Amino acid sequence: MAAKLVLGCGYLGRRVAEVWKEAGHDIYAATRSAERAAAFKAAGLNPVVADLTRQTPDFSPVHTALFAVSWDRSSGATPRQVYVEGLGRAIDALKRSSPALETFLLVSTTGVYGDGDGGEIDEDSPCHPTRESGQAYVEAERLLAESWLGDRSIILRLAGIYGPGRIPLLGELQRREPLAVREDASLNLIHVDDAVAAILACEAKAPRPSLYCVSDGHPVRRGEWYRAVASAFGLPQPVFREPAPDQPIVPSGRRGGDKRVRNDKLMREIAPPFRYPSYREGLAAEASRCS
Repeated sequence: MAAKLVLGCGYLGRRVAEVWKEAGHDIYAATRSAERAAAFKAAGLNPVVADLTRQTPDFSPVHTALFAVSWDRSSGATPRQVYVEGLGRAIDALKRSSPALETFLLVSTTGVYGDGDGGEIDEDSPCHPTRESGQAYVEAERLLAESWLGDRSIILRLAGIYGPGRIPLLGELQRREPLAVREDASLNLIHVDDAVAAILACEAKAPRPSLYCVSDGHPVRRGEWYRAVASAFGLPQPVFREPAPDQPIVPSGRRGGDKRVRNDKLMREIAPPFRYPSYREGLAAEASRCS
C-alpha cells in the first residue's frame, strides 16, 4: 500500500482520505488546526499541522498528493496566498520529502473561465476569470504546470459541489428569504460523492499531465435548481428578486456566472462511476437523508 497526502482535508478532501484509508493506504492529512489534527488522529489519519500561507512544512515521503485547499474568508489570507503561495510551499516541501512522488492532484474550479456569457465551456475554452479566486486558481494551475511536478500532475476543474449539509441557499429557502438570483443563468454542479469518484478514477486512469472539467454534465437554470430544492425539501417555492448591479447575486458573496460546463472528456477518457447523473438524483438523495 502507498502513502498519500491530503492538503485541505475538508468537505471534499476528508472524503477522499477516508476512501484511501479504507483501501489500506497510509494517509497524511494537513491542517492549520491543532483541534482538527487531534480529530484526524482519532480517525486513523496521520495529522500534519501546518499553515501553508505562512510556512513550508516538513512532510513524510508520499506517493500521491491531493491539493484540495479551500479559501477560508475568516483566516485573513487572500485567495492568492492560499491557492498560489500555499501551493508553491507544498510543491517545495514535496521536492524535499518525496522526490519520487508519482501523482499530484490539484482541485481547481470552473471559476477559472469567468462568467461565461451563457456559452458552453470545456477544457479548451480560454480562461478569463474576473474574480480574485478564479485569477488565483489560474495562477496556481500555471505554477503547478511549470514546476517539477508538472509532468506528474492532474488538474481537476470542479463545478459547484453539493451534498450532505451543503445545498446552495437551502437556509435562505428555509427562512423564506427572497433570493437575489438570475433565474435564467446556468448553474453547474457535481455531488460530492461523484467528485470523490472522479478524483479516484483520474488517479487510477488519467495520463500525466492531464486536465479535466468535473461536473455532472447537466447544467441547470438557477431558477429551476432552487425550485427543485424547495420541492425536494418540502418548502414553499422561492421568490426571486433581481440583484442590484453593485451587489452579490447570492448572499454568500459569490456572484455566480452563466456558463454550461461540458464533461465529455472526463466521461470519454475516465468514465468515473457517478451515482448521481444529474441534480435530480442528487437532490432526491439529500432530501431522503433529511426525512
